[in-house]
Amino acid sequence: MKKILIPVMLTIGLMATAKVVKIQLPVETATYKVAPDVALANAQCLTCHSADYAAMQPPKPRDFWVAEVGKMKAKYAANIPDDQTNALIAYFSKNYGTDTTDTVTTAHFDSSVLDPQVIATKMGCLQCHNVDKKVIGPAYREVAAKYSKDPKALERVRDQIVNGGSGKWGTVPMPPYGHALLTQEQIDALAKWVLAQKGQ
Repeated sequence: MKKILIPVMLTIGLMATAKVVKIQLPVETATYKVAPDVALANAQCLTCHSADYAAMQPPKPRDFWVAEVGKMKAKYAANIPDDQTNALIAYFSKNYGTDTTDTVTTAHFDSSVLDPQVIATKMGCLQCHNVDKKVIGPAYREVAAKYSKDPKALERVRDQIVNGGSGKWGTVPMPPYGHALLTQEQIDALAKWVLAQKGQ
């Protein structure tokens, strides 16, 4: 009995003196190389990857990037719309690969679409956000509640959509969506919809 009791008591004693170590990682601020379709790469890829991931790879041929984007969609369920896939592959092939062609496939989001839920789905917002539950980023109801008495609420949410950033809701960065991907009307519609999610 004594042989069992002593190790147990020692373990309990050590646990009582243990301290919690808090590790604070630096805020992620890196974005992809400025080039045509960088806004698309930031919007679709920074939700899961650091921009350094692509920068640290040795330059790879187009086939590598076709496989990588395909893998993200098929294996990891990345919600990259089919009509943005070729532009994304072209961006990485040209800026982080060995592609030296001058052809650029720019993905334009249909400017006539003003339904904020369609925009949120198409642009990948719902990969990180939900209306009433925290996913990676805050629930839209949390955002609406935080800014409910702020006279500059619409301006602040618009700015977050356009410029992205991190530190307001944690260390995970929100990628910038910018005017290269969305029109001002679409940004306004999305911001107003987010702020309208006040709950019951």
